[in-house]
Amino acid sequence: MELPTGVTTVLDDDVVRATAMVDAPPDEVFDFLRRPKNHAVISGDNSVRDNVSGPELLGPGSKFAMSMKVGVPYRVSSKVVEFEQDRLIAWRHFGGHRWRWELEPVGATTTRVTETFDQSTAKLPFVLRVVGYPKRHLPNVTTSVANVAAHFAAPSTAR
Repeated sequence: MELPTGVTTVLDDDVVRATAMVDAPPDEVFDFLRRPKNHAVISGDNSVRDNVSGPELLGPGSKFAMSMKVGVPYRVSSKVVEFEQDRLIAWRHFGGHRWRWELEPVGATTTRVTETFDQSTAKLPFVLRVVGYPKRHLPNVTTSVANVAAHFAAPSTAR
């Protein structure tokens, strides 16, 4: 897999992560990430279709549901399980594994953005390993991070 320009990745037994520099301050990036209505734009594998229910802005303990499609359409409910304003947000669904976004300021107008798929918290991590995770999510997290960077590279009126 060829990485998008400026994206780096790390892969181990339970985690895959992708990182890129984004031309926006952390508060703007965080606001974009914590809005479920933006998740279809962010989705690196186009599996996220639409926000079905939940708050407009995710916060600690927020529950939300998304319509998804991987082969067949379905819905998945998730809960925010990690939250630090403008720095960290992570959610999990019934399987227990997490999707985590970490933001680190780099100067006044740039943010290092990292998305992590973490199956160490999964209820059945060995099952995920058997079917090829976390490696199977490498293209997804890589493209998701690139999508966030591309969103902020667009003219400000598009944000």
